Amino acid sequence: MGSSDLRAPDPGGGRLAARRPWSPRSVPATVVSLVVLVATVVALADVIAVRGGHRAAAWRSHLARELSTRPVDDVWMLAGAAAAAALGVWLIVLALTPGRRHLLALRSPAGYAPPRLRAALDRDSAAVLLRDAALRVPGVSRAHVRVRRHRVKARAYARFRDTRQVREDLVAALDRERDRLALSHPPRIVVRVRQHNV
Repeated sequence: MGSSDLRAPDPGGGRLAARRPWSPRSVPATVVSLVVLVATVVALADVIAVRGGHRAAAWRSHLARELSTRPVDDVWMLAGAAAAAALGVWLIVLALTPGRRHLLALRSPAGYAPPRLRAALDRDSAAVLLRDAALRVPGVSRAHVRVRRHRVKARAYARFRDTRQVREDLVAALDRERDRLALSHPPRIVVRVRQHNV
């Protein structure tokens, strides 16, 4: 990755905020390359055979006849054009977006020139760390945490304590744990606390 992968220094911690790492897109690129290669080889082999004095393959003759006789507003022509356009848009989106949505980029420490040091944290791992921090809050008997790109949703059940006090302590604990993760774009924390019914 180039220097554009890192943003301006973070004024809060003196670190560089990194973007999410880009996916190599190896599977879509391989599939598209193989399909194009096979289609090209088959068509080229048939063209060479025709140049050598043989008849054109039945599939190519049929395809040429259909394309020359069907009107532009034919249902199959429109469906094929829509499918090709959708495939093209999908490939453009893959090329212009980083992917790897399950990874959360971490801030790079100050003093490391980009892109020498880059790190990311898996969302599930972040959720486990935040859940463990929630379970350490006094009164929390059970907790469930989901981590998204922009938001952390935490549900907790309180026992032996007032839910409002538990919620305040839980928000503070999750804020501290989120800051310890050193995420490049810290998500907003949303907490819901319910009374644990025995």
